[in-house]
Amino acid sequence: MEQRHLGRTGLRVSRIGLGTLTWGRDTDEHDAADQLKAFWEVGGTLVDTADVYGGGEAEYLLGQLVERLVPRRDLVIATKAGSVPDPYRRFNGSRGHLLSALDASLERLGTDHVDLWQVHAFDTGTPLEETLQALDIAVSSGRARYAGVSNFSGWQLAKAATWQLASPGVRTRLASTQMEYSLLQRGVEREVLPAAVDLGVGLLPSSPLGRGVLTGKYRYSTPADSRGASEQLAPFVEPYLDEPASRIVDAVMTAAEGLATTALEVALAWVRDRPGVVAPIVGARNAQQLTAALSVESLRLPDEICQALDDVSAPVHRYPDQDWSTL
Repeated sequence: MEQRHLGRTGLRVSRIGLGTLTWGRDTDEHDAADQLKAFWEVGGTLVDTADVYGGGEAEYLLGQLVERLVPRRDLVIATKAGSVPDPYRRFNGSRGHLLSALDASLERLGTDHVDLWQVHAFDTGTPLEETLQALDIAVSSGRARYAGVSNFSGWQLAKAATWQLASPGVRTRLASTQMEYSLLQRGVEREVLPAAVDLGVGLLPSSPLGRGVLTGKYRYSTPADSRGASEQLAPFVEPYLDEPASRIVDAVMTAAEGLATTALEVALAWVRDRPGVVAPIVGARNAQQLTAALSVESLRLPDEICQALDDVSAPVHRYPDQDWSTL
């Protein structure tokens, strides 16, 4: 698998990442092992997790599989901290919480460092410089090799990345930002992506298949074994089952038929090759699903197909994003 630099850093990662959102909850040890092995065998390196996935079970399961199944040195392990199961405080970006969470993650993962440590979300209740100081401490102490953020808006990302570049002292450059991005969700193109490109921050798209909808599986009905049919994840899928999304799915299916490939590959190739994107994070139910996604490596969409998909999924961006003199 092709490797790409993560932002303006020396870290290289596979251009498809393996997501572990459901590990330890819906994905058991056997399926997780099959996925990790299949991913590694085709040259995949970036494995993304978080301290809250499965209540910590995703990290623990990954830690059990590393070394026993795949050499630690062959993986770029990325995890996140900052989301908390507190109805009164969804996010905690305090230095104390973040560093304690990192130590707990390392213990579950069975490693002395993570390759990429990400702040899971912006915490309005903590000064940003305090949150960023936790990243500096993590890297300077050797517990993390690189640092990034997740779910930061455009101004939040720009402020954080600029602070790390401009503040005096030894600061850790932000390597990445993880955001939802797909043909069904192009909101990051408004401000996040331009900020990331300008500041040298690599984008790691989550839900690149539109929460599974872009595969076409929900085109006529909801499969009984799909996430859309599960009590826990149905509300996650439902927003993308409307009429505008259906038109985009139809366009993806048409492109797939013309290219003699699958809708999954078309949708994934589109987001993978967008400017500023480093590695879409793909979550799969089993190794068979993952293998289908990894087969996208050999596919490059023709320019005319990309343009057609751009047109049918184009978000409405006017003032102030568009040059005011053209309005």
